Amino acid sequence: MKFRASALGKLMTNPRSKGEVLSQTTKDYLLELLMENEFGYTKEFWSKYTEKGKQVEKESIALANSVLGWGLTFEQIENDVQKHLENDYFTGHCDVLTDMMLCEIKSSYSANTYMPVFLSDECTNNAYFYQVQAYMDLTGFNTCTLVYTLVNTPHEIVEDEIRREHWKLQLIDEDLDVRHHVEMQHNFDRIPRESRVKAFEIVKDEHIIDEMKDRVNLCREYYERLKRKING
Repeated sequence: MKFRASALGKLMTNPRSKGEVLSQTTKDYLLELLMENEFGYTKEFWSKYTEKGKQVEKESIALANSVLGWGLTFEQIENDVQKHLENDYFTGHCDVLTDMMLCEIKSSYSANTYMPVFLSDECTNNAYFYQVQAYMDLTGFNTCTLVYTLVNTPHEIVEDEIRREHWKLQLIDEDLDVRHHVEMQHNFDRIPRESRVKAFEIVKDEHIIDEMKDRVNLCREYYERLKRKING
């Protein structure tokens, strides 16, 4: 069994008790994975945050390319910089992978979630840290650029937010002030482009990668125990 790089944050959470090997978060995730793999039962995973990230991925890459001076062409952004990779432990879909660089893009949902990151001197998101460590193990790169961007929210998601705000306020007819307020919260053109991209250079840590692989082995063992119990 191999694990997605994006899921490693769930695998690497530490248990509260010293006598435990895996955290409850990890165990819960492995059970969800087993139910999906063995029986086809999936835990619905959809949110406005992940949906925006999917829809604006290319736009975010283009913004980062422009601000950070990567030199990617339009054709590269549209067709050629995203790669699926795997080894004996991890699988991953790198957002930007060329002969010269490895990058992971995170599209922020709002200015309020983005700005604390922009003003930070270092990446504090452990899940993203483990994710890019896996990407470096998959690619052989010694550094990975983790980039946060702030791009306008797609129209259909904004419309959903407008409907949600009307419902919260118990408004039947459309209120133009409410519409204007929500639209303003999801349009970031008034913020300078250079301030809508934040890049962190993450250095490969072989010790951390070894710990991740050890954790994968423990998770494989736990998964198989669960599988035997459920299948009788």
